[in-house]
Amino acid sequence: MPSGKSSGKHPRQLLFSKAIVQPKTMAVQTAPPCPVSLPAESHSMEAVDRILQEIAVVGRRLEAMDSKISDLTVASTSIRADIAVFRETVTDLDRCRTTVEDQVAALLDQETELRSLQAKVIYLEDRSRRDNVCLFGIPEHKEGSDIKTFLKNLLPELTGLDFSPPLEFQRVYRIGPLHKVTPDKPCPITTCFLRHEQARQTISAAKSQGLFSLEGHEIRVAADFSRLTNEKRKAFLVLHPQLRNLDVKYGLFEPARISDITAILYSCAIVILCALFQ
Repeated sequence: MPSGKSSGKHPRQLLFSKAIVQPKTMAVQTAPPCPVSLPAESHSMEAVDRILQEIAVVGRRLEAMDSKISDLTVASTSIRADIAVFRETVTDLDRCRTTVEDQVAALLDQETELRSLQAKVIYLEDRSRRDNVCLFGIPEHKEGSDIKTFLKNLLPELTGLDFSPPLEFQRVYRIGPLHKVTPDKPCPITTCFLRHEQARQTISAAKSQGLFSLEGHEIRVAADFSRLTNEKRKAFLVLHPQLRNLDVKYGLFEPARISDITAILYSCAIVILCALFQ
């Protein structure tokens, strides 16, 4: 075809070039399109959403765990402080226990020593009262102004003993305040004999004869003992009727020593059982 300008190529060359280019152009135009998978893409988005939700839940759980861990850390710190205080307290208590044990051991030693000293004091007090005789039931003011002369005449009359040499006393006095005395309970008279033998004779006569009588008043004569010895002897009184019924001899014979009430009752029970099986 005529044109204003010539391409400078031969027509056959043009045809050949068109023939070569045309298949390529047609091949590009006739290529099939890529398939689009919309459902698969929607499923993947849902999975991503679920994963994100689970991650958010895990994050919230981790935050809660962090809060609990911080609380536990504070609590553990407080517990450690309390444990430290308790350790100090236990150490102090152990130190106090050791001190108390030492003090208790010292007190036990002192108690043993005190009991020994108390026994010695009781023995010395009872020994210092060996010459004393107590008279119960003598009416008040019966003795007059000279109580020694009154007893020098009264005791031989009551006991029927002929004292030789004549009775002599170191001290004679009534025990108790006069203003609290009732006619049926006069204050007892305590006398200290100058000679121990005469005091023993008076006590022996009182044990053998029992109660004496003076103008219708019952007079009882007894030995004088310390307060603790009298308390121990009173614990023995409950067995006197049984011993009398069994015709068992009993009493406090010199030298004598009362250890405690339990020993007294035990020994009395042994005496009664022996008497029963004789």
